[in-house]
Amino acid sequence: MQKRVCFPAAILVLLAVAAGARPAIAQSKSAADEAAIKALYTQWNDAFNKKDVDAVMAVYAPDVFVFDAIPPREYPSWDAYKKDWQGLLTTFPGPLTSSVSELSIAVAGPVAYTHFIDDTTMTDKDGVQHRLVVRTTDVLRKSHGKWLIVQEHVSFPVDPTTGKADLLSTP
Repeated sequence: MQKRVCFPAAILVLLAVAAGARPAIAQSKSAADEAAIKALYTQWNDAFNKKDVDAVMAVYAPDVFVFDAIPPREYPSWDAYKKDWQGLLTTFPGPLTSSVSELSIAVAGPVAYTHFIDDTTMTDKDGVQHRLVVRTTDVLRKSHGKWLIVQEHVSFPVDPTTGKADLLSTP
């Protein structure tokens, strides 16, 4: 008799798993990961606003690969990307502000991917402010309990008829 009761119970458990039911522990772990990733972007944004290149680079893995919105086409290493950041802050030595919005996070085990909008205003050496809005997509990896960005893609929408970037893109 117990065999018959166990068999239907096993089927119900399998159906619940197939339907997407997850144990509470898995959900809380994902929530903790999501909170850690949000904190990483807060750290990045604060570091950028303070013009602290070392703190900006602290959110990137040593093996990061980046497609940035500015030339060259790619930054295949951490050192190359750090040099890009240093160049940006040299080009815009005045005040700057950046804000991250529409942050979307998906976590799958030790890997996560995000996308967000970064609205930035930078001031050049002549005091002229330049505003731009970029789209960023990141891939993150959790290693030794810490999330780091391993791949980044920053872009602008481009009008295919003119070849010009939309630097102030809106939805």
